[in-house]
Amino acid sequence: MLCTAALGCSVAAADWPQFLGPSRNGVYSGPLAASWPSGGPRTVWRKSIGQGLAGPVVAGGRLILFHRLGKQEVVEAFDARTGSAQWRYAYATAYRDDFGFDEGPRSVPVVANGRVYTFGAEGQLHAIDLATGRKIWSEDTAARFRVRKGFFGAAGSPLVEDGRVLANVGGSDGAGIVAFNADTGAVLWTATNHEASYSSPVSATFGGQTSALFFTREGLVGLDPASGKIRFQRVWRSRSQASVNAASPVVVGDLVFVSASYETGAAVLRVAGNTLTEVWASDESLSNHYATSVHHNGYLYGFHGRQEFGPSLRCIMLKTGKVQWSVDRFHAGTVTLAGDRLLILREDGELLLAQATPEAFRPIAKAQILPQTVRAYPALADGFLYFRNDDTLVCLDLRP
Repeated sequence: MLCTAALGCSVAAADWPQFLGPSRNGVYSGPLAASWPSGGPRTVWRKSIGQGLAGPVVAGGRLILFHRLGKQEVVEAFDARTGSAQWRYAYATAYRDDFGFDEGPRSVPVVANGRVYTFGAEGQLHAIDLATGRKIWSEDTAARFRVRKGFFGAAGSPLVEDGRVLANVGGSDGAGIVAFNADTGAVLWTATNHEASYSSPVSATFGGQTSALFFTREGLVGLDPASGKIRFQRVWRSRSQASVNAASPVVVGDLVFVSASYETGAAVLRVAGNTLTEVWASDESLSNHYATSVHHNGYLYGFHGRQEFGPSLRCIMLKTGKVQWSVDRFHAGTVTLAGDRLLILREDGELLLAQATPEAFRPIAKAQILPQTVRAYPALADGFLYFRNDDTLVCLDLRP
């Protein structure tokens, strides 16, 4: 039993196999330096890469990168410690961003049961063998389910669980959310008429019952991952058509925190059976534009406000929404919880380490690592941090 427990801890610390880490909550449980030198952490390796807003993942000693090179979306595997190439899988793409932004993939890959699952900017869903890079199956979800192109393409990372790949594809005729067989790609069920959001779903257990939680363009949906039956839902979206839901739900016990910008605001909802009860709701507490907040000891830490307006970094009380502290004009970025510390990566490429405390914002160390713009989520595995900007992927050593 002790060996099993130790192995479980080792795997959890060594891998970052999906968006927001092993448990999809932005929490890292492995080794991390208490600080770093004034010049910043040691750079282990860096490499030039293609377009994309999809962050890397790490599993079994491999780093998986999903990016665009020319007219192809490319999935590549590298040795996580050295950066040396291992395999490459590519397919054609014609995606064009209507606003002139990045035209690479947006969705973070998922590694599960020896496979890599990717969801491209045009809704191309692929299953690839982790060891060899060989294609197992693929599905053009946009064509099959008649998906209307969103503002920024397809961007929600699928949820892989119990032999199913669950994705908010935003299709027509009841195919807003679709479950695929993880082995074959066969469609298992479809649910809702909700358009796709830019939020990635999470899995949660309430009262011994596992639910898949999606924050679609319409709002929060909790459903049975085996059948697609909706258990509870709550409309939560802006009245403005030019708006998005992007942050993932944060689950703490029987509470679910949802948050969006565009005068939508945040709410904490309590799940009891198939019923949602509002604990509090406010647009003045922690309105996330795209970055998902993290939870620690009854408090949430994250970004409040629109990315283009210079959002604040905040700490709020989970059960009341009360703001404990706020650093105004902090600017946008992402936040990861590592023990009792916050690892913050700003869009301008600055990396910060701070105490996760409701008393005040207490930075410990900071360093300028990459030029802007850094919007993709990082991967933190076994003490190494991997992240990218517009054209560069870097590995930093953050071990003690």
